[in-house]
Amino acid sequence: MIGIDTLLAWGATYKKVTAGETIFSERQQCIFYHQLAGGSVRWVDINDEGKEFIHDFIQPGECFGEFPLFDDSPYASSAIANENSVVIRLHKSSFLQLLKEEPEIHFEFDKMLTQRLRFKFLLLKELACADSEHRISILIDYFKQSKKNICPKCNQIKLTRQQIADMTGLRVETVIRSMRHLHEKGEIKILKGKVYCKAI
Repeated sequence: MIGIDTLLAWGATYKKVTAGETIFSERQQCIFYHQLAGGSVRWVDINDEGKEFIHDFIQPGECFGEFPLFDDSPYASSAIANENSVVIRLHKSSFLQLLKEEPEIHFEFDKMLTQRLRFKFLLLKELACADSEHRISILIDYFKQSKKNICPKCNQIKLTRQQIADMTGLRVETVIRSMRHLHEKGEIKILKGKVYCKAI
């Protein structure tokens, strides 16, 4: 999202996090801009029963938890490391000053925010659809277009069935059954338990 050298020049620091560690929690006040330098992070809401609803999987180079940087509200969701990861953090005040002084970065940031909002609208629309196969197909199509969560070499979908369930609001058993039907229709390929989409 923002070049590492630029962030470091503005005073950013690295932070190592371990698998399962919470980087920030829902309703916590925002102090830093966060960008993933290595590893994997999920951005989630967690209900009272401990069930997660996954908003997105963050890949190296992407930022996360950016909304409170602009409206001074607490975090709306939590960020949890999927594996041992490295995050680069820049203090909120420095980040906002960076955007003021680097308009090209500001415009790129605005573009990224718009893309994430479009994804949210897409998910909300599809969650209203009762057809589970349709929900999963739409999610896979989005990943293909955005080149996220799909291996560019072999087209393997890099999410577990549980993670797809947590993103679509479906039960994992429903996802397993629906993906089997999609395989039978030729819309995806399942080989030795791994799921592959059609060529991007």
